[in-house]
Amino acid sequence: MKIKFHGEDIASSREFSVSSHSPRGEAKASWHIPEEVPVAFVFNRRNYSVMMATPDDLADFAIGFSLTENIIRDLSDIMSIDIHQSELGVDLHFKVSREVIEKLDLTQRRRNLIGSASCGLCGLENADVLFKKLPQVSLEPADIDETIITKALSNLSDHQPLNHKTRTVHAAAWADLSGDIKIVREDVGRHNALDKLLGALALEKISMESGFVVMSSRCSYEIIEKAALRGVKILVSVSAPTAFALRKAKEANIAVFARFGKGAVRLL
Repeated sequence: MKIKFHGEDIASSREFSVSSHSPRGEAKASWHIPEEVPVAFVFNRRNYSVMMATPDDLADFAIGFSLTENIIRDLSDIMSIDIHQSELGVDLHFKVSREVIEKLDLTQRRRNLIGSASCGLCGLENADVLFKKLPQVSLEPADIDETIITKALSNLSDHQPLNHKTRTVHAAAWADLSGDIKIVREDVGRHNALDKLLGALALEKISMESGFVVMSSRCSYEIIEKAALRGVKILVSVSAPTAFALRKAKEANIAVFARFGKGAVRLL
């Protein structure tokens, strides 16, 4: 698989000068805000979707999104990706196998709306997709000590450089079975951050048996779905999951943890 970049890189954040007023007078400071640009996914010249995302780790995003959308099964389905960057946004041009494009033509969920960074379901034509059974990632939910989960949660913020600048972006991280953070991807959208992480794991051929995913956000249904489709065994979130997300996690046998006070609690 060949990956080529075209055009100039787009900054992931912008610096603004801001003024604050207090009884002591006016004070000026600089503030970084994250960038959000349209990212178009085009497969063999077929427009599939446009997602609003932070323009970082674009190759990871291209691959992770393609995997969690079930467009491709593995990296061998992709022959090349051309990543075109401009002031208008990003175009991801894929060249995929004939089998993939034939399947896409038959089963593509037509997306007539621009995808939102806050919603992973935009453009779906039928709500029945929500209740499609998820694959089981293991026979039983994985067993892991909660102190390891707590360690990963405690160290997550130290691995979020973009969030340190902006204080407004999400992170998806991969931790090993000792709780050490190994890979982190950031984005304005939590689903995008997870897609970037899953793409990075696929590119580096990291086994899902070797660690777990940590999310800086709440654990929604879409997060569980993406994790299940990639075989994630353990998922940890800073905020509590929704009830629907827990039901789907139980269906997939994903072990779910959430931060509770200064530690972590197992929810499934």
